[in-house]
Amino acid sequence: MSFKLMGAVMALGLSATIATAQDYPSKEIQGIIQWGAGGSTDTVMRSVTPHAEAALGGTVVMQNMTGAVGAIALNYVVDADADGYTLLMGAENPMIYKVMGLGEEDYSAFTPINLLARGTAMLVANNDAPFDDYAGMLAYIAANPGELKLGATGPGGLPSVITAMMNAVEGDLDVIAVPYDGDGPALTALQGGAIDVMPAVLGAAVEAIRAGSIKPILIFDTQTNATLPDVQIATDANAAYATYLPWGPFFGVFAKNGTPDDVIAKLTAAYATAAEHPDFVALMDSRGFTMMNISGAEADAFLTKWQQGTAWLLDDAGLTQASPTAFGIARPSN
Repeated sequence: MSFKLMGAVMALGLSATIATAQDYPSKEIQGIIQWGAGGSTDTVMRSVTPHAEAALGGTVVMQNMTGAVGAIALNYVVDADADGYTLLMGAENPMIYKVMGLGEEDYSAFTPINLLARGTAMLVANNDAPFDDYAGMLAYIAANPGELKLGATGPGGLPSVITAMMNAVEGDLDVIAVPYDGDGPALTALQGGAIDVMPAVLGAAVEAIRAGSIKPILIFDTQTNATLPDVQIATDANAAYATYLPWGPFFGVFAKNGTPDDVIAKLTAAYATAAEHPDFVALMDSRGFTMMNISGAEADAFLTKWQQGTAWLLDDAGLTQASPTAFGIARPSN
């Protein structure tokens, strides 16, 4: 091939890439949702995406792709072309795939288009528990070692991370972990008195709190929560919690690394606009989620801190399959 012909071919390829970015989207975009229909991730993505479509001037066809704790969906997008036409609509789980032995990829293989919102973790107690606040709970545990029954849902779940966080901050707490198959059964058991305390996401517990069926003990955040403004936050209870907070399950839209910068920019702008839509904000508020609406370096920093804190908390608790060190995940610093 002559240099002139080669140059023409290269120029044609370059112009096609530029045209693709300028015309984006020129066809339907696939939105691969990590979890099943009706779940929190599905609800968030199907609520925000129509507003993003309006801002983008294109169509996003959403598909639920379940299995392997979300890894099947993630791997599907990893294997797709990096052209902005296949997006991952996911939650926090991929950030612990490596240490939990669930997969070889995480969000480092992606560019965060938008981290939309996060759930808020909290402690709730049975109404008959002999304490009404966090200090009272710690005093009860100290005075009655091995008696407090704490709900659990298995390694890697929110209760396991929050329990590990409390142990890291307060020293090993002598409690009995009582396993349940999910938050729903555990919260039901809490209301019935089978357990004393349950780490839960605010959105799942707030209606029972409002109904007076359970009582709030502590919110794991660095700022007062607007939904429960009178409940103590963790950093006020013990400043050492700041190493791990803010923390909570989160929802984000991701594009595979290598997607053209101007395609990323268009998607980022569209979802940033969508996340500000009053209907979406109202939905997040009603479910006790904290709005984030972040991208770029801010989103990368949040993901890094989240992964470091969570991976090391689980590793220190003996719940991982591999050390975070094996994957270059640094221990969080104070």
